[in-house]
Amino acid sequence: METYLQGTAEGKYNPDMPVDEQTEYLSYDANWEFPSNQLKFDIVLGQGAFGKVMRAEATGIDGTAGTSQVAVKMIKALLSELKVLIHIGQHLNILNLLGACTKDMHKGLLYVIVEYCRYGNLRNHLLRRRGNFVNTMDDDLKENSIVKHLLCYAFQIARGMEYLDSRKYIHRDLATRNILLGEDHVVKICDFGLAKDCYKYDNVYTKKSDTPVPVKWLAIESLTHKVYTTKSDVWAFGIVLWELFSLGGSPYPAMNIDETFITRIKNGYRMERPPQASESQYDIMRRCWAHSPDDRPTFTDLVEIIGNSLQTSVRQVGFLLTRTSC
Repeated sequence: METYLQGTAEGKYNPDMPVDEQTEYLSYDANWEFPSNQLKFDIVLGQGAFGKVMRAEATGIDGTAGTSQVAVKMIKALLSELKVLIHIGQHLNILNLLGACTKDMHKGLLYVIVEYCRYGNLRNHLLRRRGNFVNTMDDDLKENSIVKHLLCYAFQIARGMEYLDSRKYIHRDLATRNILLGEDHVVKICDFGLAKDCYKYDNVYTKKSDTPVPVKWLAIESLTHKVYTTKSDVWAFGIVLWELFSLGGSPYPAMNIDETFITRIKNGYRMERPPQASESQYDIMRRCWAHSPDDRPTFTDLVEIIGNSLQTSVRQVGFLLTRTSC
C-alpha cells in the first residue's frame, strides 16, 4: 500500500495516455495531508456497495482559519481516485480536492476530502425545478431566462470537460447525475472513481470487464467495441444537453435497452429535439452524436459554440456573464 501511495519506480508516466490508467506511476503529494482529528462528521450524504460519503466540518482546511463544510469520501479502493485528483489539479467546474487523511491506511482508513455542493446533483435539481420551469414557459422573458440558465450549465460542463481533456482524463460516465451544483449555479463535474478496467489498444482504451456501464450515455464505438476516448465523452455531453433541455428527462424514453436498441443507434436513430431546445441547440446535440468520432466537435469547440449562444441569450434578457458563473 505504501509503495503504491508513493508511486512505483517501474515504468514511466506517459503524458499522452489517460492519467487514470497510470495511477501506479503517480505519487501522493503529502501537502494534501489533513489531520483526521480536525474533521467533525455529520450526516451521511450517500452510501452504497463501494463505501459512503459524509458531510463534515473541517477546521483549518484550504488555508482558512475557521471551519468549512466539506464532503468526506470513505470508499474502498479510493487510492487511485485520490492520486488522479491530485494529478488533475484544480478547476472551477470540477469537484476539487481539499485534502486527504492517509495516516491510518494500515487500519483500512482512507479519507478523501472534497468540496461540498449543497444543492446535490444537477438531474435532481432540474426535476425539483421542473414545475417552476414549465409554469413560466409562456412568459417570453422568463423563457429566455430559463434557456439562459440551461445554456449556462451546458457552458460550464463543456468548460470542465475541456479542462479534463487537457489533463488526459477520459470520464466515461458523464451524465447530469454526476454533475453537482454549488453556490451561484456553479456546476462541478464529479465521479472520478468509476471502475475503469481498461487496457491500451491502438491509442484508445478498451473495456475488458463486464462491469455495468451507463448504456444510454455511451457512444456507438463504446457500445459496439468498448472503445472510450474524449470523443466518446463528447457523445455523452450531447446526451447531457438532452437531459438539460428536457428538464431532467431520462434519455431514450420508452425504449428498452437491449440489442435492438444498439442496432437502432448503429443504424442512425437519434433522440428527437427536447421541448425546451431550439433548432440550433438541437443541432449541437446532433453534432455530438455523429457516427464517426472524428466528425464530432471537440470540447474546445463546444465551449466556443455554447459560449457564443449564451452571450446572445444574456444580451436578450440583460444579464451580465461573468468569468466565474453565469
